[in-house]
Amino acid sequence: MALTRTQIVCNMSMYGVADIDQYIRDLTDSITYKCSGGHMVVAGLMSDAQELLAVGDTERARKTLNIAKHVLFEIADGQLVGTVERV
Repeated sequence: MALTRTQIVCNMSMYGVADIDQYIRDLTDSITYKCSGGHMVVAGLMSDAQELLAVGDTERARKTLNIAKHVLFEIADGQLVGTVERV
């Protein structure tokens, strides 16, 4: 389903990406998610936000934190795995 212009503008304003759902689908293909789970992805996003704050880029830091929160909500809703169980 194609996103409306309003959805794209809203996503860009909140997350800095046009399609947050596609971002999440791409995230599930990442080595970090596959090996460690969504919680480690969130930790990485939070580290990225810290670095952005350190260089004064508060707007990008805000959007990165919004992505991290979105990932946490997906984990809480059972849509993403938080921690990969090690055997």
